Amino acid sequence: MRQTDPIHRWHEMVRARSPRGLETLLADDAVFHSPVVHTPQVGKAITAKYLTAAFFVFFNDTFRYVREVRSGNDAILEFEVTLDDIAINGVDMIRCNDAGQITDFKVMIRPLKAINHIHQKMAAMLASGKAP
Repeated sequence: MRQTDPIHRWHEMVRARSPRGLETLLADDAVFHSPVVHTPQVGKAITAKYLTAAFFVFFNDTFRYVREVRSGNDAILEFEVTLDDIAINGVDMIRCNDAGQITDFKVMIRPLKAINHIHQKMAAMLASGKAP
């Protein structure tokens, strides 16, 4: 049994629109799967970098989780957000360990127009140096 509920902690961070706490929420061997980068990004530092950038790009006043499915240490969180008049629908697929840390975070987005837009915005955010 997990010591803490990492999904609850994730929701709190999203509500606060703050990546503060990612350092303890992510396992050292966390893996991030981007909808636009072919290879998995392995390690806490790179996972934190991508997720921090997502806080700046995704989490505006329109972002909301609309469905949540959990089974054991896995959760699927469906979200909706509007960015620059583009309606985006996606899912965060999150796996956690028994210590209450995220070990795997996969983002899937639709439609294609949204993926292309997110690719541009995330690339700009990551290049800007605002993400750690």
